[in-house]
Amino acid sequence: MNYRWILFDADDTLFHFDAYQGLRRMFERHLVDFTEEHYGQYQEVNKPLWVAYQNGQISAAELQTTRFDGWARQLGVAAADLNDAFLLAMAEICTLLPGAQSLIDALAGRGVRMGVITNGFTALQTARLERTGLRERFDPVVISEQLGVAKPDVRIFEHALERMGHPPREQVLMVGDNPHSDILGGLNAGVHTCWVNPHRHDAPEGIAPHHEVRSLDELQALLLG
Repeated sequence: MNYRWILFDADDTLFHFDAYQGLRRMFERHLVDFTEEHYGQYQEVNKPLWVAYQNGQISAAELQTTRFDGWARQLGVAAADLNDAFLLAMAEICTLLPGAQSLIDALAGRGVRMGVITNGFTALQTARLERTGLRERFDPVVISEQLGVAKPDVRIFEHALERMGHPPREQVLMVGDNPHSDILGGLNAGVHTCWVNPHRHDAPEGIAPHHEVRSLDELQALLLG
């Protein structure tokens, strides 16, 4: 396939994202045995906040502190401090998903340019790219917290395309695991899309990616095979 640019989502597309283990690691430092029950309670608060953030209803700072308000009161610490400790723990346990390194190396070898558009947070995404040695492979790296808008808002894609020098949009492929933020956002921006769908979920109504793969190895075969 003749794509000159590949834009990647970060969490659960390039990087393994295990929030439960990150929270366990963080809370161990506060002498808390963080259980799966605790994690379920955390997600009851966290998931609606992410929806509100992606819809532009709250800021990144509000999301990051509000999700830890209850624990902050219980432990007598600032919610912002808990969030910072969580992001540090997530950076410490960061690993690439299977096939990510091979795919990035192969695309670079073919002269394909690569960027990242992520709804993740600046501190975590920057640390992950540095720790995995990938920071120099991606330009632009567009992080919603810095820009003030999140996928699927078309403005974050327009910002990336501007930094890329406005290439023809049919030569740009957006790759991500989230059909609502990555795929719908890419479609609305007029670029091609590839849904990484390892569990073979049905696509949500009205969202039709140009391509669908179950793994990054399958994506490499699709692009370069």
